[in-house]
Amino acid sequence: MRAGTDTALARVVAVFGAAHPHTAYLFANKRANRMKVLVHDGIGIWLAARRLHQGKFIWPSQNTANCRLGREQLDALVLGLPWQRMGEAGIITIT
Repeated sequence: MRAGTDTALARVVAVFGAAHPHTAYLFANKRANRMKVLVHDGIGIWLAARRLHQGKFIWPSQNTANCRLGREQLDALVLGLPWQRMGEAGIITIT
């Protein structure tokens, strides 16, 4: 979590091959109570940090190296809410 913008960007490029515009890349500490978000907005790069005073961010399983989240899911994750239930996963149907 000590990484700055350049180090975080270098990690993104090493893992994904490039930092794509309008894409957010998330980093978390082992305790899952801190997160950094690296975004390439098409013009430049910005890095934001968030820390929860209570609770933890809920991350995908350890076996998942990377995953895609929708906008609603990202918003929920950043707030510390159960993002897995947002978007298509939250639809209730009668069968």
